[in-house]
Amino acid sequence: MALTRRAMMAAGVMLARPARAAEGVRLGLLKTLSPAPFYLAQENGHFAAEGVAVSFQFFQAAQPIAAAAVSGDIDVGVTALTGGFFSLAGKGALKVIGGALHEQKGFDLTAILVSRKAYEAGLTSVEKLGGHSFGITQYGSSFHYMIGRIAEGAGFDLKTVTLRPLQDIGNMMAAVRSGAVDATMAIASQARPAEAAGEARIIGWVGDRVAYQITALFAARPMLARQAALRAFCRGYQKGVADYRAAFLRIEGGKPVRSAATEAAIAAIRKYVFTSDPDGAEKILAGIGWYDEGGALDVADVAAQLAWFQGQGMVKEPIGPGDIIEAGYLPVR
Repeated sequence: MALTRRAMMAAGVMLARPARAAEGVRLGLLKTLSPAPFYLAQENGHFAAEGVAVSFQFFQAAQPIAAAAVSGDIDVGVTALTGGFFSLAGKGALKVIGGALHEQKGFDLTAILVSRKAYEAGLTSVEKLGGHSFGITQYGSSFHYMIGRIAEGAGFDLKTVTLRPLQDIGNMMAAVRSGAVDATMAIASQARPAEAAGEARIIGWVGDRVAYQITALFAARPMLARQAALRAFCRGYQKGVADYRAAFLRIEGGKPVRSAATEAAIAAIRKYVFTSDPDGAEKILAGIGWYDEGGALDVADVAAQLAWFQGQGMVKEPIGPGDIIEAGYLPVR
């Protein structure tokens, strides 16, 4: 009987102990559809289940996310890999740990969009972009990279294109709608409504010309030292990717399947984007892109991106993929 009392007292002490606090992880991202699996991981409780309390910090462009990680304002980030990112990673401040959104042939993700005025004046195909103005966020951005790779494939000289750095995506859309630039790029959920309104015309899709790892997950150096928390964060992210793939990437009979999982995912994502747009659900479906299973990273493509930025003189450090990628947290392909 005394033993039972002692056991009960011990159990009472254990119950009285406060639950272990969740590890805080600050994630930097764009407030767009592209990081949708992270929204799902948050809303579906996957991060919490892994013992991490994730807070989102939103930015207007890709390069400031990398700078925020270096300054200690965020722990991890998901965004496009830019010239500035590669330079910072080459100094050891950041490491790519996994893949995210991928441009894939057959998925109309990023449109090449021209103004109505330019289209009517003859800019009707990607091959004719030479000699025109093109809106990007910043020099060294993913948009700079994409137009550079497209120029290589389409046979026009990038040096003949007048690049206009407009700082953020909203400015890029406004510029092409008004005719202030001849062309730009926009995700499908922005490009299709602009075309439907007669404000611009879609002349091609990036994924049909350049299949590449458009965004990736990276960690700042201090976060890499918190291995247990980072692994827990990655497990939560992988569950979000699984939810995303189940909701949006199931194909039957050549068409995507819209199921109860799809509707639940749309409802969760709309807490972050298209929050008050009556057409928000359709815009989400129109802007779905590819995520590899498990958040896998396309290492060969990251190497190709690094080489392009080095060839353009935007990354001067003599670094290779092994200097900027930290394997072991998420799969690679």
